Amino acid sequence: MTGNDGGRREAGMRQVVGAGRDSYAAARDIYVAGAISVNQALPPPAAGPVRAWGDVPVRNAAFAGREAQLGAIRESLLSGRPAAARALHGMGGVGKTQLAIEYAHRFAGEYDVVWWLDSENVVLLAQQYADLALAIGCAGPGAPQEVVRRAVRSDLHQRPGWLVIFDNAADPGSLRDWLPSGPGHVLITSRSAAWAELAVPVPVGVLARAESVELLRKRVPGLAGPDAVKLAEALGDLPLAMAQAGAYLAEARLPAGDYVALLEDRAADLLCEGKPATYRDTLASVTTLAYDQLRSTDEDAAGLAAICAFLAPEPVPVHWLVNAAARLPGGLGARLGDPMASRALLAALTRTALARLDDAGLTMHRLTQAIIRARVLQDAACPAPELAVAAVTASAPGDPNAPRAWPCWAPVMPHLAALDPATSGSSELRSLAAGAVRYLVQRGDAPAALAMARQLRAGWAARFPAEDRLTLSVRNAMVGALSFLGRLAEARAEAEHLLAGHRRAFGDDDPGTLTVASNLANNLRDLGQHEDARRLDEDTLARSRRALGDDHPETLRSASNLAADLCALGSYDAAVAIEKDAWPRSRRKLGDDHPETLRSAGNLADAYRGLGQHQAARELDEDTLERGQRALGDDHPRTLWAAFNLAADLREMGAHQAARELDEETLQRRRRVLGEDHPLTTRSAESLAKDIQLLGGPA
Repeated sequence: MTGNDGGRREAGMRQVVGAGRDSYAAARDIYVAGAISVNQALPPPAAGPVRAWGDVPVRNAAFAGREAQLGAIRESLLSGRPAAARALHGMGGVGKTQLAIEYAHRFAGEYDVVWWLDSENVVLLAQQYADLALAIGCAGPGAPQEVVRRAVRSDLHQRPGWLVIFDNAADPGSLRDWLPSGPGHVLITSRSAAWAELAVPVPVGVLARAESVELLRKRVPGLAGPDAVKLAEALGDLPLAMAQAGAYLAEARLPAGDYVALLEDRAADLLCEGKPATYRDTLASVTTLAYDQLRSTDEDAAGLAAICAFLAPEPVPVHWLVNAAARLPGGLGARLGDPMASRALLAALTRTALARLDDAGLTMHRLTQAIIRARVLQDAACPAPELAVAAVTASAPGDPNAPRAWPCWAPVMPHLAALDPATSGSSELRSLAAGAVRYLVQRGDAPAALAMARQLRAGWAARFPAEDRLTLSVRNAMVGALSFLGRLAEARAEAEHLLAGHRRAFGDDDPGTLTVASNLANNLRDLGQHEDARRLDEDTLARSRRALGDDHPETLRSASNLAADLCALGSYDAAVAIEKDAWPRSRRKLGDDHPETLRSAGNLADAYRGLGQHQAARELDEDTLERGQRALGDDHPRTLWAAFNLAADLREMGAHQAARELDEETLQRRRRVLGEDHPLTTRSAESLAKDIQLLGGPA
């Protein structure tokens, strides 16, 4: 042993208070004399209580939150079931060590021995175990490591009232031979979650938003509540990041808004600054070290981490990665393509806690992403950004117009935004982005669709020719979004310009041209130009039938458009004839719950109502409303249109109170979804006024 080691032993000995000194002295003398074997070197436990406090870090005065988890850990340890060992696991910087420190200080009075062991390195663990042995009087200085280990475990197995904390353990294998058992408690902190055989795993996540705000305001005196909320959101509620931000803000006297702005542009650099006194390292150094260690042990797992770093801080479904295996290089692709090897690969990544895996997929914290991105981009030839594109585009979500595909589109959207298709030259990514805009329109989220379409159009305008198909598709989706938003004049102007360009580039019978023509006809009808709409729809329907066939979705859409024009012009018999042919075709081709099928049914009900066949209209509108609510949701524009139509049926049949109640609900929803000034909101208000008047109220 070195002189320093001896000093550590004596320091440990000096922490002993009360009974137990004689036992320790006797053991020391025996060991020094070298008179007994390893199997004999286990003196009995101390006769009385020994108060020992070993190297527990100072308590964090700015600790905040975690009250429920602290209580749950305490209750769980006291229960002793299935064993009194708990492994606090989670990503770097999430506060596992701080939680263990707080537990040790908060409940110190309940233990006779509280001992802290830095467990990252087995060699250092052995030295610290020797200090513990000295402190509780079960082994003397200079004892061999195996003697110390067995002595401590034997003593604690019989001694009540102890807490031993193994901080920063790499994995269960590193602690298997060191964990004590008996009438005491063990806490472990680790990135790894694979502790089920040795301890009860306790996941430690980011703080709740209210706890984050509390932590930030403790660390930054005078920080306003709204600023604390914005800062917590930008930092993803990660405790170490918030502690660093607090230290940086307090030292630099920087406004919280300026810090958030810096974080957006230079997160990796910023997270090297402001190391808190209560943490060993900055988040940047902790994360970079973990990533570099992963690269040294499993290059493929590090490659997977790099891919995740260029995506959104949202789950990446595992099947995306499996589907992309053929597009990924070398061992990474091969392992993802093999069911057993892929699970081992995912385990190698999640053991580092750089990402977590659950049923939804792999998730990486946004700050972890920023730090790994900065590290990865130090290599200019790094393929990770392109591989991230491959991971997302390999799994096509399906037709964005079909509700059955929408659950597959939803998880794509945040990752698509992270990949920034407006600046990408990848045709696959651009195609996915164009489909995403159509998905947003059909899903009823017109504001998001319009914002995304404008961003894509601006990014692609200077990089691709005017007749670029994907750019034209995005512009056409813009027309739909503007129409949904009630901005009819803008929609018409865009559609007219787009139709002229389509005709020049691709001809009158091109499917894209026909789609734009249908959108323009819709705008004309919404603007009250019914005859112009009819002429355009008649021409579009004839061309669609000739070019695409009677059952093509665009042909069916054109037929429904024409039926709507005819209803608006009072030609109800002609509208019924068209929809009685188109509606069954749409049901067969698209399904009963597809938005276009529901639209066709609504048009047929309009025509029935115009002919005075109110019962037939009511039955069809009731079915359409029910299907819309189930497939699209209560607030979807198509669902609200069905509700509006059903209220009209009820009113025509004399059910004025039922009509009023339905109109009131529809008006409320349209105000919330579309806004007070939207034309459809105005129509709902007018319909409700009719109901009130018919019930004897004021007009």
